[in-house]
Amino acid sequence: MADDESRQATFGAGGELSERDPDADGANDFGEPKEADETDGGFNRYAVSSLLQKAVRRSDEEVAAWAAWELARSGFAWNLWDRLHLYVVEDLRAGQEVALLVERYEELATERWEPAEWRGRICAVHAALACARATSSRESPNADEFFRNAAEARAEAHERGEEPSIDFPVGEFEPGGEYDVAFDKHTGEGSRLGRGGEFFKTHGARVGPEGEDDQSARWQRLNMALHEVDFSEEQIEHAIDPVDSDEKWEEPSFEDERGSDDP
Repeated sequence: MADDESRQATFGAGGELSERDPDADGANDFGEPKEADETDGGFNRYAVSSLLQKAVRRSDEEVAAWAAWELARSGFAWNLWDRLHLYVVEDLRAGQEVALLVERYEELATERWEPAEWRGRICAVHAALACARATSSRESPNADEFFRNAAEARAEAHERGEEPSIDFPVGEFEPGGEYDVAFDKHTGEGSRLGRGGEFFKTHGARVGPEGEDDQSARWQRLNMALHEVDFSEEQIEHAIDPVDSDEKWEEPSFEDERGSDDP
């Protein structure tokens, strides 16, 4: 756990390479020669990059905009864009469309224009503002850390011949268990159980809890009517019914259900 966290969070010695745009000014705002990792304003670029991430995480638009601008104008645009791409997966809620915006802003700033000139800088500001305005969340790194910790605890318990105190969300993942529906014709276990097209269409292709829209439900109903399996009306209705929001993996069995393969 510590190794992964240090790789993502450590800057400076032993971290990322010190590299400034060769065309960047060699003096800071005070006319003094800049150090290898110094910005035009006289700040350490690792600290500014860290501030940018914290500003995005805390939705502080002004600070995020300044930090991005400072890195871009100082010849560290490559550092800025590299970090922003990390932030959209590390510090924002999944599904935020800003991830695509950041890529587009980078393309404009680095391929169409020069990163440190005014158009490149306003692209940096735009990207930082978009990130800061998006919904912040640490869900992905929190999930990664939990899954890694659970894997370690699980392995240690296995070595001791004990049940783990912390386990993966699926627990005992096997046919007949809570996630039985996963073992359909696309898996070896499901194939051995004779679960073919009938099982998959009735149970494995369901969505929810919002369910299918009317057009998709109509297509599924027609597909099942045209299928080589003679589906019952009960099976067809179940296939297009929304998954229960409280019991997402609960599946009934049908008396006439049998194994079959799609053509």
